[in-house]
Amino acid sequence: MTFAGSAAGPDQFPRDGLPEVAFLGRSNVGKSSLLNALCGQKALARVSSQPGRTQLVNFFRVEDSCYFVDLPGYGYAKAPGNVRERWKELVTSYLVGREQLALCLFLVDVRHDPQPGDETLKTYLDHYGLPRLLAATKADKLGRGEVNRRTQALARSVGAGAQGVVAVSAQTGAGVDELWRAIQASLAGGDASPAAH
Repeated sequence: MTFAGSAAGPDQFPRDGLPEVAFLGRSNVGKSSLLNALCGQKALARVSSQPGRTQLVNFFRVEDSCYFVDLPGYGYAKAPGNVRERWKELVTSYLVGREQLALCLFLVDVRHDPQPGDETLKTYLDHYGLPRLLAATKADKLGRGEVNRRTQALARSVGAGAQGVVAVSAQTGAGVDELWRAIQASLAGGDASPAAH
């Protein structure tokens, strides 16, 4: 996988027609860390200790199969209002009408109940009929039984309508292979519904 560039608007999005997998979630949910874990590289996508650092649409080419697309996160209250609005416009410009968008990877923190921004994103994805997988991140922070319980609860809430729900940890690698198989199955048009655990 290689970094293919950043885009500040639709005129800078790739035009080679490869399918795209968009990474969506709150600013501190671990999008860049999970992207790195899926690729088996530690520093491909820049991981910051400060949430809200991703302000462009970043494209990562996965050989000749697809792009992973790291989108700006939402819910970062310290960003000025005009910056948050610009991020929203950028994300919307990507999600709406992007023919190459094959799958949305919707990330939520398995430790917490869905936040208002998560509910808003679910409503948005439902409205536009965008296919998605739910990745419950930071699964290493809880015991296995609690992860199972939390994942099942997420599957009934913001995970409703998703092709599958997978608990993952970018730190330990737990669930990463399962999530990658689900992504590949979705891109191939097959069954992308892993068992939630």
